[in-house]
Amino acid sequence: MPAARSLIRLAVNVALDALLASIAVPVARWIADPAGSALTPFWLIPAGAVALLVAGVPFRLSRQYWRFAGIEDLLTVAASSVAGSVLFSLIAVAGGASSANPAFPVVHALTMLVLLGAPRVFYRRLRLRGAAPPAEADAVSILLIGEGEDADLFLRAVAQDRRQVFHVVGLLAPTARLTGRRIQDHPILGSVADAGAVLEQLRDDGRLPNMLVIASPDPSGAFLTTILAQADRFGLQVRRAPRPTALDAHTGPEHTRPLELKPVAIEDLLNRAQVPLDRDGMARLIQGRRVVVTGAGGTIGSELARQVAAFGPSNLVLIDNGEFALWQIDLELAETHPGVPRRTLIADIRDEDRIRAVFEEVRPELLFHAAALKHVPMVEANPLEGLLTNAAGTRHVADAARAVGTLAMVLISTDKAVNPTSVMGASKRVAEMYCQALDIQARVSGVGMRCITVRFGNVLGSTGSVVPLFQRQLARGGPLTVTHPDMQRYFMTVREAVGLVLQASVLRVGDADLPLSRDGGIFVLDMGGPVKIVDLARQMIRLAGLRPEEDVEIRFTGLRPGEKLYEELFHGKEPPVPTGYPGLLMASPRTTDPAIVGQALDEIAAACRGGQPRLALSLLGRLIPEFEHNADGTTAEVRR
Repeated sequence: MPAARSLIRLAVNVALDALLASIAVPVARWIADPAGSALTPFWLIPAGAVALLVAGVPFRLSRQYWRFAGIEDLLTVAASSVAGSVLFSLIAVAGGASSANPAFPVVHALTMLVLLGAPRVFYRRLRLRGAAPPAEADAVSILLIGEGEDADLFLRAVAQDRRQVFHVVGLLAPTARLTGRRIQDHPILGSVADAGAVLEQLRDDGRLPNMLVIASPDPSGAFLTTILAQADRFGLQVRRAPRPTALDAHTGPEHTRPLELKPVAIEDLLNRAQVPLDRDGMARLIQGRRVVVTGAGGTIGSELARQVAAFGPSNLVLIDNGEFALWQIDLELAETHPGVPRRTLIADIRDEDRIRAVFEEVRPELLFHAAALKHVPMVEANPLEGLLTNAAGTRHVADAARAVGTLAMVLISTDKAVNPTSVMGASKRVAEMYCQALDIQARVSGVGMRCITVRFGNVLGSTGSVVPLFQRQLARGGPLTVTHPDMQRYFMTVREAVGLVLQASVLRVGDADLPLSRDGGIFVLDMGGPVKIVDLARQMIRLAGLRPEEDVEIRFTGLRPGEKLYEELFHGKEPPVPTGYPGLLMASPRTTDPAIVGQALDEIAAACRGGQPRLALSLLGRLIPEFEHNADGTTAEVRR
């Protein structure tokens, strides 16, 4: 049936084009020579139709959809008209019926252009009017925000969509220089900077829209913040139009899906500039190698597994001690990368014998170590488990990997390891120290496993992070709980963080000429500026179309044990050093001999297994002098 309908449509187009081309012959002959006979010889009339149809074949003239006629289609009509006129003139000369006016070919081409183009434009306008909303009162009124091309594409999609009714009251452009112009007969009322004044005027005129729609595919964080602030002021919702590639499905001839506006995601507010990554270098590092990811069921570990799988390792081994999380990422990879050989192993990094047995069997060439206990209050409540996992467990993994000849190990660390006030942060600092010491030893000896430590802050949406918490609280109607009005954290998306982790791995394994690399330097991801948690809460409330403090309460609960107001990415004695690679910095914290760190780890692990938390924490403080334990959550300021 679809094929039959297509043939019928094609036949109708051919017939219409032939009819219009036939009419163009006498009309053009009359215009070129009013005193002559426009209808004789009669055979010229069907010859005009044949000439156009033949000339239009290379341009696929008769395959056009009139209801979607646009600039490209009119250009096709023009080209076909010119070619058809030339062909017709040759036929007329050969038949001895050429026009007395030498300008006839030009007149004929222009006549066909008008006769073929005008019905197409008229039909498109007629269909658009037929798809228009029956009454503005029944429509969702919107103020559209975006660049000219993005706005034009969205307006076309709105015009074609019969399922949802939108009424565009006007547009806001990125700059003021476009104010006063029109796009598809919709006025540009001002720039984004004028949003407040424009909305005030619309309110005074009784035309305040129901929502603001952002048509730009990649708006900046500052841009979104401005729009959200104005939307909050006037009580409007903010939505994002589909990306241009998705909008194509709403403007083409096979348009079937309804136009869906999506809420602004919290990740959009960060809108960090895309950092160029050495994808070829990552492929050379990973392709054809045996790769192990520990903590593969977690937020960072699972994203590592996804990105590593995309580079074609010879075998990908996923290790986690949580069955369900491990099953989830394995199922996902089975669907997205079915050709990558992989194994899933349930193992606890605290179990040294199990880890050694696994590594002796797998013999990984690359190791990404993301397994850790990362939730500060949970580790404060279970300090011995935190030390056994984050500190002793990291040593188990590193020693097992080094024993089987692993090329490189990548340790995922945290900003909480800097000037730690929590057991979690201090335990991760111990892990950093051990891996640093191993890396220096390997560099000095020229053999052995390279250890790459990468430190960064919070990733949006990770398990246990504040964003999912706020989302759950919003779903219940609030309140949103924030520990302190001055609490700040660094944020980035998990995809960006993992991409930079792989970039750091390429640089270190490739022995790139980096500052501090000879001193066991730690890679630190450029997290941008810190974000106030209370501001994040307010933004999430606005994104939900609600008003902070009025519709949803924000409640301050006080610092929790181990927490700091301000996280740091660098210790005071390890100032940041640029690497020359976007998104990556380096720090050179204090280092020590792996034997010394190993002995301290043995003592800490023994105290943990013996159920002696005070002794374990005392040994931890001796190994990390800057560790000032905020055990009761009363320390409100971080050391500078």
